[in-house]
Amino acid sequence: MPARDATRFGEPCWADLVTSDPDGAREFYGRLFGWSAVRSDLAGSEYVTFRRGDADVAGMAVQMPGSQTPDAWSIYLAVEDVDATTEAARSAGGQVLSAPLTIGSMGRMSILMDPSGAPVGLWQPLDFAGFGLIGEAGTPVWHELNTLDYRAAVAFYETVFGWKPVVLSDTDEFRYSTIGAEGAMVAGIFDASAHLPVGVPSHWQLYLGVRDVRSAADLVTQLGGTVLHEPWESEFGTFARVSDRTGAMFVLGSVDQATDQSAAT
Repeated sequence: MPARDATRFGEPCWADLVTSDPDGAREFYGRLFGWSAVRSDLAGSEYVTFRRGDADVAGMAVQMPGSQTPDAWSIYLAVEDVDATTEAARSAGGQVLSAPLTIGSMGRMSILMDPSGAPVGLWQPLDFAGFGLIGEAGTPVWHELNTLDYRAAVAFYETVFGWKPVVLSDTDEFRYSTIGAEGAMVAGIFDASAHLPVGVPSHWQLYLGVRDVRSAADLVTQLGGTVLHEPWESEFGTFARVSDRTGAMFVLGSVDQATDQSAAT
């Protein structure tokens, strides 16, 4: 895909990592994806933007002292009006985890939990639109909601964000829909009710592109991360589910094959 030069409202526009080990994360992701880390110029902020070349590809924030929340990647959906969308989400059965907040001149954000229990961020762009590059090695290539309540999740995102999901499969063995403009799907909804381990809640999952998934998975281990699901092949490419040094999970996805749809387990 080319550099991302437009914000399509309702679709993923940013991802950031909340970590308890920012120095370790800089090294891990820098060596794995070739990312550089640029500190925010907002006064008092420890936020970091990861870049591939000159393009912004992800962010990183530091866990608050005493936080009991596991380190994790978060996905943000672009919206025209974060306040109105937050209220619409509340009315549609979502919970507001973090009320709308202005981030300097960059934009406004809030954090929700959808009715199936998956947290998701909202981003109203002002000076900062989000991803500068997608669909290539070292950049986001897919975003996926793994949900324990597929029907409720689909209805929520249709109502709040105007999604028009395209059904990829609708069987008890594999139930999956995709969203995005025609010919440019960017995210999926996976019925994970029969697949997630007991105790694992609904969640959004980030896919990051690499040229060689097996080599990248080996490098994850060398860098102190963990391979959670060994590389597997599908009609959509090669994938491996991994975590970084502190347990933040993401998926490696090949960019030498089609990556506009995922292959959920």
